[in-house]
Amino acid sequence: KMADVKSRKRAREDGGDEDKSSTKSTKKSIDGPSIGKDEKRRIIVVLQKAALETIKTKKGYELVTADSHKTILLRMKKDPSAYRPDIVHQCLLTLLDSPLNKAGLLKIYIETNNNLLIDVNPTLRIPRTFPRFAGLMVQLLHKLKIRAVGTSEVLMKIIQRPVTKHLPTGALKIGTSNKGKLVDLRRYIPTLKCDSRPIVFAVGAMAHGQATVDWQEKCIAISQYALSGAVALGRICNGFENYWNIL
Repeated sequence: KMADVKSRKRAREDGGDEDKSSTKSTKKSIDGPSIGKDEKRRIIVVLQKAALETIKTKKGYELVTADSHKTILLRMKKDPSAYRPDIVHQCLLTLLDSPLNKAGLLKIYIETNNNLLIDVNPTLRIPRTFPRFAGLMVQLLHKLKIRAVGTSEVLMKIIQRPVTKHLPTGALKIGTSNKGKLVDLRRYIPTLKCDSRPIVFAVGAMAHGQATVDWQEKCIAISQYALSGAVALGRICNGFENYWNIL
């Protein structure tokens, strides 16, 4: 059966259990992954509809994937194509490896398709291979918090919803969709006043569907073609890197 994450609601609200992981940080310890609400030059990415669920098998708990658990998902009358945690992995690699993140100007949240909200520390070194990433996600979903080995630094944790509770006051909130208004980021970014306020982007981390959210103020398309989440995020990061002259 699918792991019942709802039963851990109280633990999430209280901060949850703590665990230590072999995952490392790229910087010296900071006080958790949260960013102060007075930050101005900041890009915040909210990954939407991320498929991050666990299932108990003979081997123990595993991250549900379309490839490994297709038969089980079909038996449960679920669409296997909706279970693509590899997309989340690709998106996180793109974001965390970006010069924008290394310059300290990026913050990441993940909203899962089963209503969990994950806070990602910008200093996290995400595992490069999917099996290791899957193991880390299982650990997070069951322990509610991941700490770096040898320090008290929180690398990822499950936090209270909604995500709007954690967004800075005055931030411009932008949804992305191939059905949105087509923009050229080179011309669009200078109109956002991003030197004086944070900009939030909601980007889909799923195989199919739209990432539109009820809290967005605008909805844009950044290409005339349908893009994967990782490619779209790469474009967004690169656009702001060019605008802020981050080499």
